[in-house]
Amino acid sequence: MDDNRHNDQNDDINEKKETSSANDSDKSGDYEDVCFICRRPESKAGKMFRLPNHICVCDDCMHKTMDTVSQFDYQGLLNQPPTDYGNGGNNRFPNISFVNLADLQGDGGIPNKQKIRKKKPSGDKPEIDIKNIMPPHKIKAKLDEYVVGQEHAKKVMSVAVYNHYKRVATGTMDDIEIEKSNMLMIGPTGCGKTYLVKTLARLLDVPLAITDATSLTEAGYIGDDIESVVSKLLAAADNDVERAERGIIFIDEIDKIAKKRNTTSRDVSGESVQQGMLKLLEGAEVEVPVGANSKNAMVPLATVNTRNILFICGGAFPDLEDIIKQRLNKQTSIGYTAQLRDRYDKEKNILSHVTVEDIKKFGMIPEFIGRLPVIFTLEGLSKDMMVRILSEPKNAILKQYQKLLELDEVQLEFDPGALEAIAEKAMEKDTGARALRAIIEEFMLDIMYEVPKDDNIGRVTITKEYIEGTGGPVIDIRSNSLEHPDRLNVIGNGNAGAQA
Repeated sequence: MDDNRHNDQNDDINEKKETSSANDSDKSGDYEDVCFICRRPESKAGKMFRLPNHICVCDDCMHKTMDTVSQFDYQGLLNQPPTDYGNGGNNRFPNISFVNLADLQGDGGIPNKQKIRKKKPSGDKPEIDIKNIMPPHKIKAKLDEYVVGQEHAKKVMSVAVYNHYKRVATGTMDDIEIEKSNMLMIGPTGCGKTYLVKTLARLLDVPLAITDATSLTEAGYIGDDIESVVSKLLAAADNDVERAERGIIFIDEIDKIAKKRNTTSRDVSGESVQQGMLKLLEGAEVEVPVGANSKNAMVPLATVNTRNILFICGGAFPDLEDIIKQRLNKQTSIGYTAQLRDRYDKEKNILSHVTVEDIKKFGMIPEFIGRLPVIFTLEGLSKDMMVRILSEPKNAILKQYQKLLELDEVQLEFDPGALEAIAEKAMEKDTGARALRAIIEEFMLDIMYEVPKDDNIGRVTITKEYIEGTGGPVIDIRSNSLEHPDRLNVIGNGNAGAQA
């Protein structure tokens, strides 16, 4: 009986091992094998030699290793005659031990984030279908639910994205090759550039990489390589090259790589970066590191074609207003029909008058601007737009705080005058919509701290006086309504007991 029981237990253990190994093989089957020595994937290195413990070595590295071992003499040990060391005279290597491959733990020491997914069979259904692409008016309608104002920018982005993915889905139309429409968005800080792109990528369900141009440098210098922007897109696509080649790359702070003025040293983080990005924007096959930002890292390299990747560049261009005003003021003349020199000084949307010549004068090279054919500007936020941003979008800031207090069964309301007072304070800070969050965090601190103390509080109303510092919020005590009868009875009994 005991032997049968032990046999059954051993069979169960073996079955568990087989199922776990099968699951591991299924997980690793989606990725290409990577050489343990040169880190090249199977698609580049060719057939792999599979060694124990999931270690793979390519044909080239295996031959080089064997040639090196055969040429090395081990200080004459190979040529010594066999001597008797207790093994019948067959031990040519006394006191020499080689590396045990079983001691190398893990899947060859290479995590999945540094592996490349295998290409899918060509018979699979494409992810992007021209019949299922959302038309421009529906894209804009979805953007309206999240972004307030910026009607021109949303319209331009909707049309550009629609045309781009029609181009990706069809390839060519009647042998006419359609060029992709990369975009350059210019707008003051806090006007919603990054938020627009995030919302757009979420609606389209495509991989999105948001990167920063400030850390990019010319190849060979300390900093991120230019190809790292494509590497981040590959990581967002879960190392699937085919899916990454249909994604969107948003390069923020693009104005920070403008040509540096009055410098005699090599401009490794300015003009050189613009020149290095030309091939990415136009479309080329580039070698990008998988799971790293530098090509010098010991990681496999993947070949990504950027021909169908949509690039959206955004920046605040802080000194561009002065360049535009200087150009417009030159058009003034003397006479009855002359324009005043200070005509454009108080205009808030001065960026709407931008031209390609202004961007060149700012420090962007002509070749770079030429690869961004769609150039549009975003408006600076007005007081009315600030008030709408507070309450209208789906995930507005006020709705977030109302949801937080709802979890404590407390209603939060805002007077119209309070919203205008918040917008006025935000306009003074001159940091766009980001100022709204900072102001609300400031005056909601005490409310979020005090409300959970008292279970009798049922509603809190934020007033204009509280925002301006001349009064306080209106706090309503919970009434004996039928909304929460059990909770109210408990509160009433507790208070009665305390008073008694």
